[in-house]
Amino acid sequence: MIDVQTIATTSLGDRSYLAHDGDVALVVDPQRDIDRVFALVERLGVRITHVAETHIHNDYVTGGLELAARTGAAYLVDARDQVGFERTPVTEGEDIAIGSMRLRPLATPGHTHHHLSYALIDTQADDSGAVAAVFTGGSMLYGTTGRTDLVSPDDTVELTHAQYHSVRRLVGELPADAVVYPTHGFGSFCSATPPSGEASTVGDQRTANPALTQDEQEFVDTLIAGLGAYPAYYARMAPTNAAGPAPVDLSAPEPVAPVELRTRLEAGIAAGQWVVDLRERTAFAAGHLVGSLSFQLAQPFVTYLGWLLPDDAELTLIGETSEQVADARRELVRIGIDRIAGAATGPVDTLADDAPVASYRVCDFAGLLDRDPSAVVVVDARTENERAGGGVAGSVHIPLHEMLARREEVPDGEVWIYCGSGYRASVAASLLAAEPGRDRELVVVNDDWPNAAESGLPIAHDRTSVPVG
Repeated sequence: MIDVQTIATTSLGDRSYLAHDGDVALVVDPQRDIDRVFALVERLGVRITHVAETHIHNDYVTGGLELAARTGAAYLVDARDQVGFERTPVTEGEDIAIGSMRLRPLATPGHTHHHLSYALIDTQADDSGAVAAVFTGGSMLYGTTGRTDLVSPDDTVELTHAQYHSVRRLVGELPADAVVYPTHGFGSFCSATPPSGEASTVGDQRTANPALTQDEQEFVDTLIAGLGAYPAYYARMAPTNAAGPAPVDLSAPEPVAPVELRTRLEAGIAAGQWVVDLRERTAFAAGHLVGSLSFQLAQPFVTYLGWLLPDDAELTLIGETSEQVADARRELVRIGIDRIAGAATGPVDTLADDAPVASYRVCDFAGLLDRDPSAVVVVDARTENERAGGGVAGSVHIPLHEMLARREEVPDGEVWIYCGSGYRASVAASLLAAEPGRDRELVVVNDDWPNAAESGLPIAHDRTSVPVG
């Protein structure tokens, strides 16, 4: 009997899978930190003979090449992909024997040109020729599909039409009770829209997936209209994966003494020195090193730091413990940020080494009701798609990923910053606080967006950004 184990990477909204028959195993779309795979293999008592990629990934660095090399497994990659490493090229129409399992590649273009889904067959089951499961990568997700604009803007329309037909092909050719195992769609920006549910079958998707409930042109128009910004680091992922990533390095960064830490902080982000504080965002607001940036080590950490960090920046981490720094390093190598200039741990007062410690206020949406609208500037750090659903009336819209380039637009004086929960507001506030020569009184709205309307704040429903000043 086939058993499929999920290896979730919630910070990136992705899942990898290990399927086994009690003896041999197949791994699909592994993340770069493959020690998690080895731990699972040891617990299950199986051996990996095959590693498969559904596509050249755009949102993370794959661990597939290293995993195959270290286990001697066949590395299954679409024969049409131009890659810089040895692999086992696979094409549609071949069945691959893996113990008592068979793996059948299916061409499902849309997320990429050469995307494959893999149908999994249990040869020892009563209906031995039937497909038990399908690994759909970035094709058919739970109630949605993978986005189609990551390859090239020029290819988006073509790939969206292809995505529509790929999903319909899967549902038309596979049994209704086949379990669907997508790679993306759990918070990943590779998903066209948020997914519905945590599990699904092919039959479930017949009534849940827009590629099956809409006609082709409606699907294409709706998907493309809903595509928003995606992390800047995505541009590096596909070339890195196609070239063949270097082996993962999870070693601890070099320690940085307080005097050197102060030198880097004084140089600032304008000089390429990014000193990132991993502590909880309200703790950062209560007291932090002048010039440091708040990227709380929570689920959005790697997405937003990876999005904002310049390619040539020197990154230094501040953590409460060495374990916190190690967790951050693991997150960063998943998106190819391998070089860290060092790390410092311990209480902020100790790291400050008698230098001043900065702070700013934290409040909820209700606190804005007590402020004179003409006396404050309110900044909305959410995405365009979120803003389209309404924003605090009179607020200026500067999405977080644009904040570094546009922070000079935010005037001095009292500035309130909000997002969907408080995470991005904290990052945005720290970017504003790190801008030299400004006199802003920053307030972070550490509150969930629905509470804005519930608190009685006026909400405007348009896409227009209000001019600042």
